[in-house]
Amino acid sequence: MENTAENKKIVLSAIQPTGTPTLGNYLGALKNWKKMSAENDCIYAVADLHSLTVRPEPQQLRRRTLDMYAILLALGLDPEKNIVFVQSHVPQHSQLAWILNCCTQFGEASRMTQFKDKSEKHPENVNVGLFTYPVLMAADILLYQADYVPIGEDQKQHLEITRDIAERFNTVYGETFKLPEPYIGKAGARVMSLQDPRQKMSKSDPNPKGFISMLDDDSVILKKIKSAVTDSEAKVRYAEGKDGINNLMAIYSCCTGKSYEETEKEFDGKGYGDFKAAVAEAVIEELRPFKEEFARLTADKAYLLECMTAGAEKAAHRAQRTLNKAMKKSGLFML
Repeated sequence: MENTAENKKIVLSAIQPTGTPTLGNYLGALKNWKKMSAENDCIYAVADLHSLTVRPEPQQLRRRTLDMYAILLALGLDPEKNIVFVQSHVPQHSQLAWILNCCTQFGEASRMTQFKDKSEKHPENVNVGLFTYPVLMAADILLYQADYVPIGEDQKQHLEITRDIAERFNTVYGETFKLPEPYIGKAGARVMSLQDPRQKMSKSDPNPKGFISMLDDDSVILKKIKSAVTDSEAKVRYAEGKDGINNLMAIYSCCTGKSYEETEKEFDGKGYGDFKAAVAEAVIEELRPFKEEFARLTADKAYLLECMTAGAEKAAHRAQRTLNKAMKKSGLFML
């Protein structure tokens, strides 16, 4: 199986261009991607093909794809040291997906909870792409012989079916794919909605006050945090039943590195107004370098396109080796 010269583990991460990630996405995962890239052989993809299942407006999808690519670079991911590419620029993903479709049972695909959930939410558009989405995701991972994949709780089932498909292919045709494992990195903060702290922060929240976008203006961040739900106790402490304050303390801790105990001492005798202002300032300072770098990158479209092209070439070179193996072993005639 494939290994780098440095014998680093291969880690595959993909993110859909469905809008700007939230503060929750950043503190929960993206913040650690730069460190992850220093310790592993990392491959990052903007998963634009997956976005087609919900039929986005074409011009908007193109803009969001470019923005998401810039976001990855603005996080500090060096395109010289990592492979950073756009999924649709590497046709081997779609080619392997068809081969893997033929190694996936209808029953196991129909049991995927994401398909059930999205079918219920969008009954007017239950397309085949939505059904085979996990197989394309399996192709994304298996093409690069990934050792690890960073996943959230809602993605566990997708990694399980990826392993099942790979194992079935290996059993039928011979050893071809690595069986990927979940990447367990440094635990990030689990950031909840500012308006309903029992729910995870999400950019699809119908209430825009519930989430902070990584590209929100400083004034918007301040306003959203000032309007965050708290409680009537007016005491900054981490405790059961204080979901709103617990959430703000988690955000403050992740941005400043201060423990909950240190935060409680810092705001002893002070009200929620002072605390919220401090949380807002910490978030603004945390996101400032990222936002400045994003602005610099998006002002240089030629550089972004140059990086995209180079990333696609590097990704395709790796992907083709695996695709050739899979095609040959499954009996496809090779020229």
